[in-house]
Amino acid sequence: MSDLDRPVWASLREQRHWGLGDERARRFKPDINRFASACDDSDASLAALTELVGPGDDAVYLAQVPAIVVPPGLEIAKAAQGVQMVATRSLEIDDGVQVLDDADAAEMLALATLTEPGPFLPRTHTMGRFIGVRIDGRLAAMAGERMRFAGHVEVSGVCTHPDFRGRGLARRLSAAVTADLQRRGLQPFLHAWATNTAAIALYESLGFELRAMVNIAVLKRQPA
Repeated sequence: MSDLDRPVWASLREQRHWGLGDERARRFKPDINRFASACDDSDASLAALTELVGPGDDAVYLAQVPAIVVPPGLEIAKAAQGVQMVATRSLEIDDGVQVLDDADAAEMLALATLTEPGPFLPRTHTMGRFIGVRIDGRLAAMAGERMRFAGHVEVSGVCTHPDFRGRGLARRLSAAVTADLQRRGLQPFLHAWATNTAAIALYESLGFELRAMVNIAVLKRQPA
């Protein structure tokens, strides 16, 4: 099985400082991201995953190519299909974008909360290099890096403020992140909702190709 089939597990296995758990199951720290994964579907691994999910509003996201097996004690709050795409064409470096850092964190979180590109928490931006475009001093759009493992890095957090849509910013920033990863000798990949045909078409225009369908689920504790 390729690491791309269980990208959350592969990322948490190699970047342990981001996560909680053990060799059977891991999750990202609550202020970094909401993704979690078991290493496989054995009873011991699924039980370890259950132990990582707290009561109440705590929930974790699973994203993997294999069918999702719901661990005992957890239930599906939401489920959908996504696509996993990999870059197949070299892109040009864009020197006109702004590198974002901790000073931009509050604006990044506000933009992601408004546009919902995927789970984005107060320290998600620390997972990799994020870039953005400012217009009249406002953060109009951003994109960056999320999961990473064995020469692969995920392009993620692509979003544009509604006031600035229609200017090609998502395309420009997606291309810029991809080109920078390629310059560093890394293989870019990304995920999108299977129903988001506009995003998929954009990524295809940048040379991304479908690798696999991905099962996505939000799991939470069953009521006591």
